[in-house]
Amino acid sequence: MSFWQFYQNLPQYIDPIAFSIGLFEVRWYSLLYILGIAVTYWVLLILIRSMKNKILKFPISNFQLSNDQFQNLFLYILSGILLGGRFGYVLFYNFSYYFHNPLEIFLPINITGYGLRFTGFFGMSYFGALLGAVLAGYIFSKKYKIDFWNLADFISVAVPVGYFFGRVGNFLNGELYGRITSVPWGMYFPAGGNVLRHPSQLYEAFFEGVVLFFIIILLRNMFRNQLRKYYFYGILFLIYIFSYAFFRFFLEFFRNPDAQIGLFFNRISLGQILAFVVMILALVIWQKKKNVVR
Repeated sequence: MSFWQFYQNLPQYIDPIAFSIGLFEVRWYSLLYILGIAVTYWVLLILIRSMKNKILKFPISNFQLSNDQFQNLFLYILSGILLGGRFGYVLFYNFSYYFHNPLEIFLPINITGYGLRFTGFFGMSYFGALLGAVLAGYIFSKKYKIDFWNLADFISVAVPVGYFFGRVGNFLNGELYGRITSVPWGMYFPAGGNVLRHPSQLYEAFFEGVVLFFIIILLRNMFRNQLRKYYFYGILFLIYIFSYAFFRFFLEFFRNPDAQIGLFFNRISLGQILAFVVMILALVIWQKKKNVVR
């Protein structure tokens, strides 16, 4: 077998289950999800310590958080992500199924005529997670009297890092693969039939994770120096959500549409519709905040 054949068949060799404890299965996706959360926490912790040591200066993230406040912030955001992501998937992507199987929204089991069947948790919506995180951050900012948009800029730096691990987890889980293709870097996925498909999870991990992380870091430094006069609270957050939605909109053309939803007008996916809405909202908020600053 040549290297190229090995590469194209790589997903076939990956067991999505990392290990089992009795009937309980631990998937690579779950481990990558946890790793993403841990790395996001680590990045934010570094930023907090840098702020305390005055390494980071005005105008970005010019607030102080105690250790307890930082722990609470992370718990708020994490809760918002998990709840928002789960409910977003239920409402946007599979409402009919969960309407008839409501226990599976919160419990990893399915009740059938043959008894209980362990299914595990599956299904998270990024846009739902984004909304949940925004609401959680807003509640936190009000409680601790911190400007919400300033806080949002602070958190935006770390978000692409966690997102990267989530998409790699999708790849290892053999899910959310791309559309059929003839490009040589296409891959055979276990559930994708005997045809080459775009490894769209890796496209998203790269553009919406790696590329977006460096874009935000670069702009953060530029707003602190040569672009300082253009900075206003929330600009990094708005750039992040607009850029994510922009990348997501175009990468959806390579991603296989959700089987239970398909395409609208045989062309546009639900993900593209949500991405377009987010881009418009980001531009509207940008214009309003820009006018206020003026």
